[in-house]
Amino acid sequence: MLRHRCLLACLGLLALATACTTKAPDTRDADIKAVKNLEAAWVNDIATKDADKFASYYSEDASLLLPNAPMINGRDNIKAALTPMLADPNFALTFEATRAEASKGGDFVCTVGTYSMTTTDPKSKTAVTDQGKYLTVFKKQPDRSWKAVADMTSSDMPVRTERPQSKSHRTTPAHRRARSRYHKAGAAQK
Repeated sequence: MLRHRCLLACLGLLALATACTTKAPDTRDADIKAVKNLEAAWVNDIATKDADKFASYYSEDASLLLPNAPMINGRDNIKAALTPMLADPNFALTFEATRAEASKGGDFVCTVGTYSMTTTDPKSKTAVTDQGKYLTVFKKQPDRSWKAVADMTSSDMPVRTERPQSKSHRTTPAHRRARSRYHKAGAAQK
């Protein structure tokens, strides 16, 4: 009887040890495919210029990082920031991942790719196309859907360096005369 109890206890421990070492299935390829399909759908929905559709791809607590702007946190704030951009008649945005990585745990996918965005230049009122790269982190939600939790873009266009007009750069007639006298005096001293 004691021998049977020891045998059963050993079998129970063996079964428990085997159950604890069983690996979860590797879903990385399927996760990457799902997110790439999601990004393709996102591009199609962006073309409709519907702010609700655009923002629906972000999680409630998502962060959007745009160049030369403060971080935008939360889906509602992202939607509010995107609404004027979507109202631009020249607005168009396309993007495509060139690389994607999925976590072994199956809860995160990161995509890196290129984008092209056309907007109206506020000064010239003409259409301007910006090209650049992006990085988006997607998180699997409790309902098994994927949502962007962090989205960042970086333009390939050169930074504009416009010289500000400050008091030291005035070109009033009095300043031109004073500069002229200064330069003539300097030339006479040489």
